[in-house]
Amino acid sequence: GSSCEKCDFETDVCKYFHELNLQSGWIRRNGRSGMGPLYSDHNGNDSAYFLSLSSEMKSSSATLRTSVFLPTDEHHLCQITFHYWISHMSGTLMVGLQKHSEDTSTKIWQTSGELQNQWKASTVTINSTEMYEV
Repeated sequence: GSSCEKCDFETDVCKYFHELNLQSGWIRRNGRSGMGPLYSDHNGNDSAYFLSLSSEMKSSSATLRTSVFLPTDEHHLCQITFHYWISHMSGTLMVGLQKHSEDTSTKIWQTSGELQNQWKASTVTINSTEMYEV
């Protein structure tokens, strides 16, 4: 059976993410929020919510951390599929894995915004013998 759950930001930031810290630069919005480009989600729905970096975040980085996931094993791999849009030439989106015995996260996926200006999807597969955050 599939234990997949959608995290679509419709009512909240969904249980996978820690409460969004207002300092972090991420805002929950939709295409009707009147906040500049990105007028719909990846399905073309202008009332569906997504997370967006605040326009004040020109030069720095902002992190979004998941809650803690249980270890994986040969029967329970973790696959996360996410939709993303990068509009700035200089923008870089990274996915990191932080195991509980480690102080820093390890980069497991990265892309940068070379003329993408469209929704794309990516899937990362995670193997971890201990509890972890992404």
